[in-house]
Amino acid sequence: MEIANTRCLAFAMLMVAIILISGSHEVSAQCQASVPALISQCSKFVQKAGPKIPPSADCCAVVKGIDIPCVCNLITKAIENIISFEKVVYVGRTCGLTIKSGTKCGSYTVPPSRF
Repeated sequence: MEIANTRCLAFAMLMVAIILISGSHEVSAQCQASVPALISQCSKFVQKAGPKIPPSADCCAVVKGIDIPCVCNLITKAIENIISFEKVVYVGRTCGLTIKSGTKCGSYTVPPSRF
């Protein structure tokens, strides 16, 4: 039962994020096209609930292909309410991305790296 509830929550988060992001008409098609893959492969690693866990190889493959500034421009308060940006930065850096401190993603400002 718990697994079914977790899957339903993940699917609901995916749908909410896609709907919210799809409403951003000023965003390039290439950036918007990467969002569903990003959500489907990485959402469980950036949810506010639960511990910080290393991302999967599939998540990293998607993360390495995204345009971070473009995706960060899509972030709304509603999205900020369902994902942990501390975990987002952790996933990105764990996957080998250089995410500079001071980068803005929604209202979140990336802190200095602790690695």
